[in-house]
Amino acid sequence: MHQALAEHLRRYALRTGDFVLRSGARSSWYVDARATTFTGEGAALVAEAVLEALLPEVTAVGGPTQGADPIAVATALVGASRGRPLKAFSVRARPKDHGTGGRLVGPVGPGDRAAVVEDTTTTGGSLLEVVDVLAEAGIAVAQAVVLVDRSGGEVAAAFGERGIPYRALLLPADLGVGS
Repeated sequence: MHQALAEHLRRYALRTGDFVLRSGARSSWYVDARATTFTGEGAALVAEAVLEALLPEVTAVGGPTQGADPIAVATALVGASRGRPLKAFSVRARPKDHGTGGRLVGPVGPGDRAAVVEDTTTTGGSLLEVVDVLAEAGIAVAQAVVLVDRSGGEVAAAFGERGIPYRALLLPADLGVGS
């Protein structure tokens, strides 16, 4: 387990109360991971953990915009300093109607092998949507990595059905909360 990352998330990002999750489910806890991923110390911990989890063939890292953006950039930055060049990318929720348009942002294209990342997942829906956007762009997905998986195994099964290796860095118990 990534003890330092879990501690940072517990200290700065874990909230208790009554929350409605993106999935529509209610929960007594919520991880506002950006309270970790948008800080220098937290971003460094995240990058270290993601780099350790990445398969050797991965050339690009990214996911749904907002949650995945700081993870992807931090991982690419730390990777470059370690001799592991990676491209960061982001996938918008909707296509942009100006400029170059589209949903995929960043220097990725056919020939890249992507790791899709996300801060927290309950159903995997947004991450699986990113997989579809990448497939439309001719980009292979080599794996999926999430910081906190609160799905109870559902997301791992969904990625398994698509033949994509999946890795959750932390589970609710690692943060001291129930699923």
